[in-house]
Amino acid sequence: MARDLFHDLVRSALEAEGWTITDDPYEVRLDRSKFQIDLAAEQIIAAERDSTKIAVEIKSFLSPSVVTDFYAALGQFLSYRLVLQEVEPQRILYLAVPVDSYDRFF
Repeated sequence: MARDLFHDLVRSALEAEGWTITDDPYEVRLDRSKFQIDLAAEQIIAAERDSTKIAVEIKSFLSPSVVTDFYAALGQFLSYRLVLQEVEPQRILYLAVPVDSYDRFF
């Protein structure tokens, strides 16, 4: 599976903010289907001895059609969200996109 152009940048930013990367990629299975989300991370809250778990799908939006990229990213995000609700509902899913793509579509 090819990594998005900004994969390492997103991973480094998460680590700089105190997240521990637990999976790269994060494989999730539901029935006989396998999904691969780009990253999974965890951040320990020491005072509560609890943790917050996230999954991050990274999209670069580099194809000639940003509309096509948007629909592909949205469809993938919604599919992953449904799977996580079944398999690991406490994990929060995020979509990492470039700022200009975020401003334009989100």
